[in-house]
Amino acid sequence: MRYPEAYDLACVIHLHSLYSDGTGSVSEIVRAAADSGADVVMLTDHDTLEARKRGEDGLRDGVLLIVGEEVSPRGGNHYLAFGLDEVIDWRGKSTAEVCDEVRAMGGMGFAAHPFSKGSRRFRRPGMPFEGLDSSDGIELWSFVTDTAERLASLRAVARFIATPHRAVDHPPPENLAAWDRLCAGRRVPAIGGLDAHQVGKRIAGRVPLRLMSYRRSFRHLRTHVLCDEVSEPAVLGALREGRCYLAMDSLAPAKGFRFHAEGPAGLVPMGGETAAGQHDLHVSAPRPAQLRLLRDGAEVTRVDAPVLAHRVREAGAYRVEARLDAHGAERTWILSNPIYLRA
Repeated sequence: MRYPEAYDLACVIHLHSLYSDGTGSVSEIVRAAADSGADVVMLTDHDTLEARKRGEDGLRDGVLLIVGEEVSPRGGNHYLAFGLDEVIDWRGKSTAEVCDEVRAMGGMGFAAHPFSKGSRRFRRPGMPFEGLDSSDGIELWSFVTDTAERLASLRAVARFIATPHRAVDHPPPENLAAWDRLCAGRRVPAIGGLDAHQVGKRIAGRVPLRLMSYRRSFRHLRTHVLCDEVSEPAVLGALREGRCYLAMDSLAPAKGFRFHAEGPAGLVPMGGETAAGQHDLHVSAPRPAQLRLLRDGAEVTRVDAPVLAHRVREAGAYRVEARLDAHGAERTWILSNPIYLRA
């Protein structure tokens, strides 16, 4: 099968620089992305577009830097907004009004860590996103937030900091269940976010002591976008349409994953929507894995192979999960966005 998209770009999304509460400069972040093999950095400092104002966005050392902002009302309902030239003033506005304003300004956004519940063990409140019907899409898997909130001991925290590839196995099942319910009613593009800050202290222009460095964080959860050129409009267009998938690239390189349907209307790409009827769903992974095809969250079929083909007739939101055995456990490797076959 020859796909129309020329590029599979590995994006690191949801991270913070010195312009808000991170510890790295934009140049250092771009260098870390290049060193870790990421193609695109989507910077989301809190309530600022300072990097864009300073002209630091664009293609830099082979890495495309897209500058957005994390619209950050106090207490939650944070929104990862992109395609903006002006900062969103959230004061006195409802969540729906913030999302509407982003769209009115020509931008788009994703609800940040929308299913956050906080940590009872460490007495930290959650930062959920209420009013998901207003959002263009969701941060389905928030690498730091979702993991940290599930840790039950200081030992578990130390393990996550030291060896995140061993501490993280799957996204929270409740996140997936909530997403499946949303997708039953409308298209809801999903991304994977890091919420990377590179915790540490900057001294004389350097960060000698740091936890979860950008370079290491960027190796793990990425959102791969399928587009026909390397540009900010192309990347944002693919994200808006759900032509993207989440991947734990630290388990195995995921580039080359594809998911599409063939039916009466021709080829339907990942993220696409069409009328239900007889469709052949095709999945291709860059290496053998446990491939699971799900409809509205319920498993339809699975294979242990690099490819899966299955004919369906029922309406539903069909998506794919790929899993690998790694570091002594079964772990989620790839999560596709759905193909929507509507009644």
